[in-house]
Amino acid sequence: MTVRRLRWAAWPVIAVLAAAVPAAGTAGAEPPPGATVTVNARAGLATVPDTALGVNHAVWDSQLGTDEVADLLGGAGVRTMRYPGGSYGDIYHWKDNTAPGGYVAPGTDFDTFMGGVRRAGAQPIVIANYGTGTPAEAADWVRYANVTKGYGVRYWEIGNELYGNGHYGANWEADNHADKSPAAYAAGVVAYADAMKAADPTVKIGAVLTTPANWPDGIVGAGDTATWNQTVLSIAGPHVDFVVLHWYPSGSTATEALTKTEQVDDMIYLARDQITRYAGPGSNRIGIALTETNTPVGMNTQPGALFAAEAYSSFLANGVFTVDWWDTHNGATALSTVAGYPDYGDFGLLSSATCLGDGGCEPALNTPFAPYYGLKMVSTFARPGDQFVRAGADDPLIGAHAVRRPNGDLAVLLVNKDPSAARAVTLAYEGYTPVSASQVFTFTNGASAITTASGTAGSQTLPPYSLTTLVLHPASASAGPGAPGQPTATTTDRTATISWPASAGRPVAKYEVYRQAGVVSEQWGETTGTSLGVGNLVPGSRYTVNVLARDAAGNVSWASPPLTLTTGAPAVSSCAVRMTDVEDWASGFVGGIHVAGSDPAGDWTLTFTWPTARQRVTSGWNGTWTQTGTTVTVTSSAPLAGGADVGFVADYGGPNILPTAFSLNGKLCAAG
Repeated sequence: MTVRRLRWAAWPVIAVLAAAVPAAGTAGAEPPPGATVTVNARAGLATVPDTALGVNHAVWDSQLGTDEVADLLGGAGVRTMRYPGGSYGDIYHWKDNTAPGGYVAPGTDFDTFMGGVRRAGAQPIVIANYGTGTPAEAADWVRYANVTKGYGVRYWEIGNELYGNGHYGANWEADNHADKSPAAYAAGVVAYADAMKAADPTVKIGAVLTTPANWPDGIVGAGDTATWNQTVLSIAGPHVDFVVLHWYPSGSTATEALTKTEQVDDMIYLARDQITRYAGPGSNRIGIALTETNTPVGMNTQPGALFAAEAYSSFLANGVFTVDWWDTHNGATALSTVAGYPDYGDFGLLSSATCLGDGGCEPALNTPFAPYYGLKMVSTFARPGDQFVRAGADDPLIGAHAVRRPNGDLAVLLVNKDPSAARAVTLAYEGYTPVSASQVFTFTNGASAITTASGTAGSQTLPPYSLTTLVLHPASASAGPGAPGQPTATTTDRTATISWPASAGRPVAKYEVYRQAGVVSEQWGETTGTSLGVGNLVPGSRYTVNVLARDAAGNVSWASPPLTLTTGAPAVSSCAVRMTDVEDWASGFVGGIHVAGSDPAGDWTLTFTWPTARQRVTSGWNGTWTQTGTTVTVTSSAPLAGGADVGFVADYGGPNILPTAFSLNGKLCAAG
């Protein structure tokens, strides 16, 4: 009998509509629509770490650690495995391989898990039991793993989804502590970190955060003075090495689900901003791990493969050091037809051979589902040491990602999210000249393998609902200087001073600083030194910049790591404004704005711009509120002497980044 164990979270039941996919390329058909993809090698993003491609493994899974599964995961390029399985992390006791209240399959103990990890050529992330365990138990585990056995387990999470312990209402995560507040969890993290690092000072400790714009992010619980993230980071920030996010986006259709990855840039920006503001000095050392994710639609079919490729690429390009799919095996929940093929509502990468009550049965045990090939395409595309560079398409149904490899090659991942039509894609390259030929890897809807062929650098036809990777060689070997180091910046409302470590290798004639503007790079300036001042910036705006080095012969280096900077409000002004998130429910909030300044004659008008297009004022008071595009205005006659307060209700459909620049009657205000 196959035993099925699902993750311990409250998941909505999603009705999946059947979609029949017409055959492409029929005789006499119209040529496919065209699209242009631009790859900008000057616009550097994050570098791929050796922990990038991860999956979850669980003690309820009888296939954990088997040679067949380890070989499948290793063959997909998986380099990180998480154990002992989501919410089981808070009931699992490693010494006797038990999980009171849950099921543990025989032969799934820690040593068996590590055998599979080593066979796959991966490394582990382990969840230390916070919910029903103790710091001493966790320290003993570290000592056994790294001192007794020499496994070298670097990454340890302190519990799983502890915000689901009932403190905010929903209660799926085991937590035996009397105090279930974020402050109590944070204090526990400190105790665990101290005990575990005493056993092995080299381990990296991770604390659980809420993911921006996902429940209960932004909510202040009863008896608390701040949100989960602010509280945990303020207390535990100096003691941890990384934070843990989980992301299960909503969506009732594949089309909707495949739009969600556009939120990733803002999500990680906001998480890093919270780390910077609350975690104390030296917080830039704290990494971000996304240790669970999956798609709401097409878990076993092509939409899941496309989502996996888009999600992994987007998070890794933003510097997340591991992205871990939930799960290796999980079990069928409901049979439907998605993109013309059976989908079992199974969170697993591999089939559990589950049979449902309606007679529908999954394929043979360990048969890979489509998302498995999505991960395999990502590992073919982006390897450890590659640097992501900016890529984009002029067609919203085409996803584009690119990496530059240490040997000078360029790889481009193209995602056709149109279920019924191919795309004839033309590729343009900035800062890189490839040879005309390319190697092409493709995974198509319904396929059970990735195909390899030869192609060209300048064009490619993408089948409907497909993943395509082009690997390109440079037309000439690079002879430029080494890339500059990680830039830093100091900012005002309209200026920034950017500094960076000098390039190594060949002598540098000058450095060039570029701003990323979509897929285009705009040069801000150049200098023979290692800092540059720029002006005429827009207050309250976000910029991503790179530095490149050029030698006397004109040879150019790779791009530096990216720097994202945000301008704010002026230090001094005749007015001052403060916006606060008064009450939040993770999809909307009540906002308050305090305005101070000299009384103008008659009504006054305050203007600000939302940082994203997903934020919208729905109502307001103490003034007349309007929103056009992302620009909001409120007109009021409330006296400003001593300060005036206006308020509003707003919805948001993604990370809720608050504005930092406000104008009163056209005058830019200081932060109040």
